Amino acid sequence: MSTKKLYLSQTDKKIAGVCGGIAEYLDVDPTVIRIIFLVALICASFGFWAYIIVWIAAPKGPEMPDSLNQNSNPNPNNEYIREE
Repeated sequence: MSTKKLYLSQTDKKIAGVCGGIAEYLDVDPTVIRIIFLVALICASFGFWAYIIVWIAAPKGPEMPDSLNQNSNPNPNNEYIREE
C-alpha cells in the first residue's frame, strides 16, 4: 500500500501549482480543478481562501530532471532558449 502526498505541482502550474498538485493527487485533469476553484471563488470566495491555505500548507513537489522538463531547451552553450 503506497501513500499519496499532496504537493504543489512544479510542472503544471499557473500561479503556485495548487490546482496542478491537487489534480495530480486526485489523478484528474487540472482544468477540472481550476474550474471548481473558479466557481467556488465566484460563489462565496471559498475558493480564494482554500487556494491560499493549500498554497501555504502544501510543500513543493519534487523537481523534474532537465531531460524530462518540457519547458526548457538548453542549447550547446548551456543557455536556455524560450520556446514560443
